[in-house]
Amino acid sequence: MKDEDADWLIYHLAACSPSVTRDGLISESGLDPSAVEKSLERLERNLLIERKGGSVRVLSVGEMLLLCQIKHSRDLPYTIENGIIRERKE
Repeated sequence: MKDEDADWLIYHLAACSPSVTRDGLISESGLDPSAVEKSLERLERNLLIERKGGSVRVLSVGEMLLLCQIKHSRDLPYTIENGIIRERKE
């Protein structure tokens, strides 16, 4: 299976529930645990999901846009660290 196909599968399985575990995604998808982990890493890096305490949550469109702006705009006076909005220190 291509990475893109695995990512779509994992994303859609995660979107069916407010919060799902990595192990739940492994059993639901039927994919190898390493393939699921790599997919979760790509989805998180691309600001589509959030992983916290063993659970996976699909981000809302607003959260995605805000995180993208914070990640790529260096002139913003704030940042988000572990879900907390903080003043940017530079």
